[in-house]
Amino acid sequence: MQLRLEALDGHVSKSLSQLYVITSDEHLLALEAADKIRKAARAQGYSERDVLTVERSFKWGELLAANQALSLFGDKKLIELRIPTGKPGKDGGAALQHYVKDLSPDNLTLITLPKLDWQTQKAAWVAALQQAAVYIDIPQVERAHLPNWIGQRLAQQGLSADRQSIDFIADRVEGNLLAAHQEIQKLALLHEPGKLSYEQVHAAVLNVARYDVFKLSEAMLAGDPARLIRMLDGLKGEGEALPLVLWAVSEEIRTLLKLKAGMAQGRPLGALLKEHRIWGPKERMMDPALRRISLPTLEAAMKEAAQVDKMIKGLRAQAFAGDAWDAMLQLALKVARG
Repeated sequence: MQLRLEALDGHVSKSLSQLYVITSDEHLLALEAADKIRKAARAQGYSERDVLTVERSFKWGELLAANQALSLFGDKKLIELRIPTGKPGKDGGAALQHYVKDLSPDNLTLITLPKLDWQTQKAAWVAALQQAAVYIDIPQVERAHLPNWIGQRLAQQGLSADRQSIDFIADRVEGNLLAAHQEIQKLALLHEPGKLSYEQVHAAVLNVARYDVFKLSEAMLAGDPARLIRMLDGLKGEGEALPLVLWAVSEEIRTLLKLKAGMAQGRPLGALLKEHRIWGPKERMMDPALRRISLPTLEAAMKEAAQVDKMIKGLRAQAFAGDAWDAMLQLALKVARG
């Protein structure tokens, strides 16, 4: 059965299931969820623990053996299977399908996976897990929801802050929930319960954001120039390769052009999004972005992208003067502002 993360506390307070699956790219939230299951398992007599990690040399017989092996002391056992790549392979897929059909009543199994891509979610082994397990798919905390998440975490520490302070924290920890958790814990150590001032937050919180070149395109689609500038500065400071940044932005512009062209032919946006395999947060951003950004703007942006490419390669581009990163910024801002 599918279980929302918010319902996990209530679930583990009752009798536990034999199989749990956690899938997420939010490492902090996945770790916390797994810890809750481990704690509940210990409280219910699962005193032994086997941890198996699927690596290149992993033999799937180890999982089946762990399930069949009796405890030396007759205790119940927690078996943890970690699949860091989310790709068990053909043999692994078959082993997992076999495993869920023969769960030992003396064992509790916890399988952890990263967020599975669209194609992997259709695999037979995933369907088998979803049918047999308590399946917890933890979504990423999107940027728009991050301030609310931070506010809730502050409240758990007996703290509160105004929106300016919470936005400051969100800007500093974007893409890094583990760092956000650590910064909030630090604030709880430094200050008594109650409302924090902006000065207290500013003095304590470090800039620990992790900037993702693909999140840059999301900021561009959302029409958020301030976030776009901050992310591009961060990518530059982290030494990200400018050709990769240009490629990501250019691909987004190219996709927008294809969608615009399809809509001009009378095709519905939903069908076009499915055709171009656009889903998730980006799917929800496309309609407002397409309404905001005109076709001439997109056509001009593609031409500017070609000029930025020449600048990166050291060729003279008369359309721009100065640094290639500055040209990259102007290109992204053109699209963000529509």
